Parts: sequence; C-alpha cells; structure tokens
Amino acid sequence: MRSPRLWLIVLLMCFTSLVLHVRGDQDKVVASRPLSELNFNLGMRTAVDIPISAEQLEILGKGDFLNREYHSTSDATGSDRTPIGLYIAYFPTQRTGQSIHSPQNCLPGAGWTFLSSGVTEFTDDTGKVYRVGDYLITNGTSSQEALYWYQMHGRSIASDYQAKAYTLADSIRYGRTDAALVRIITPVTPGEDRNDARNRAITFAKQLTPLLPAYVPN
Repeated sequence: MRSPRLWLIVLLMCFTSLVLHVRGDQDKVVASRPLSELNFNLGMRTAVDIPISAEQLEILGKGDFLNREYHSTSDATGSDRTPIGLYIAYFPTQRTGQSIHSPQNCLPGAGWTFLSSGVTEFTDDTGKVYRVGDYLITNGTSSQEALYWYQMHGRSIASDYQAKAYTLADSIRYGRTDAALVRIITPVTPGEDRNDARNRAITFAKQLTPLLPAYVPN
C-alpha cells in the first residue's frame, strides 16, 4: 500500500502541473550565471567534469546541469584525500514535463539503496543556515554519504514534498518556479566512521553554498 506521504507528493505534483498549465507563459525567469562557470577550485580541492550522456540529458529535460568530482591536492592526508561528487540540476522554469528528478527515484534506478535517511543542518561562512537531507546509500559493494536538498529562492529544502509545495506557492505569489537540486556524495571508505564522511561532505557544502546565489537566484 502506498504511504500517505507518497499520495501527498502525487497530489501536489498534479495540482502544481494544473496551476502552471492554467498560468501559461507567465513565469518570471531571473538572470543567472551558467553552472559551468562554478569554481573548479573549492578549498583544497580541484574539480574534474563528469560528462552527462545525451540520453540522460534528454531524460532530465531543459535545464542547466553540473556533474563534477572534486579531488584533493596531492599533499592532502587522511579523509581529505577522498573525492567528493557534486551534482546540480537547475531549472529556470518547471512547467509540465520540466520538473526536477528526485534522488529518491534516480539513485535506486542507478542501483543504489538507502540504508538510512535523516535531516542535518549546517551554517556556512556567511551565517546562513541550511537544512538538507542526509543519507547513507549502498550499491551492495560500497557505501556513500549523500547530502541533497532543493535550493529555491534563497531557501534550502530537505524534503521532496515540501519542495513541491513551495513550487506551487511561489508560482502563485511570485510567478517563479525556478529551483535547483544540489547533491553532494562522498564514499565511506573501508574502516572509516560514517560521521567522518558526513563531516567531509558538510565541510564541502559550507564552501559551496555561499557561491550558489549567482547560479541559483535567491
């Protein structure tokens, strides 16, 4: 039997689609920099772009996407040597067929299962508090710490159904449906405590978030 939470998400998606269809071409699209210009160097890490295939881009829809892996400098030691993956999907508008794909669906489709789920908070260097989803995932042979959240008009939103609700509310109040999914993943290496992997991901997130407004408008 499907959970009430799932039905709520489905109803919100349907209602949001209906509202956007009725509103027609009225979305306010705010200017932003392309994600490709996001810093390749964050802290002591340097990024390598991970290509997204044409087939995947077709499934994702008309948005701006970034898929990178950030590696530490050669003089890093211990946990700092472990890479961190960053994926951002930004949609200037979310009309019918142009909605963000939730990791709750995409990760299982790629062979990952959720071992645990929760919400964590952190404060970045600007003093802004972020509330994000906190997950431990596995593919049967390895485990990874995953943080993800929806970035929408200056908010960080940890849950899928709240993101849908805000999309609907902001489309009515502000004429905006733009939003981004931000996902940070790092391996839990053999013998490593999960909290060390979580702290590594959160430290990276704190370095990233002050940069986001230029690419995902407040």
